[in-house]
Amino acid sequence: MEQIWVLIPLSGIWLGPLMYWMHIKEKKIGVTSELAAEKATRYTKRMAELEDRLEVLERIITDGGYETAVQIEALRTPALQGSKIQ
Repeated sequence: MEQIWVLIPLSGIWLGPLMYWMHIKEKKIGVTSELAAEKATRYTKRMAELEDRLEVLERIITDGGYETAVQIEALRTPALQGSKIQ
């Protein structure tokens, strides 16, 4: 028990590297959380795009044949005119 005084300077010596290590870990966690948030945003955007495409496909499947053909031709016509301009 008489040599407990040795622990006081030793704890001060180890405190510096421990604080530095904790600071690095905190930065790493911050970067990881930012990357996860960006990835979640991209997935959300992609999911919305896929839902829009699915909605269009559902309309095409459930619509009457004539209406669908007219809509497809209407979409195709501007694309053909645009290629003639170039």
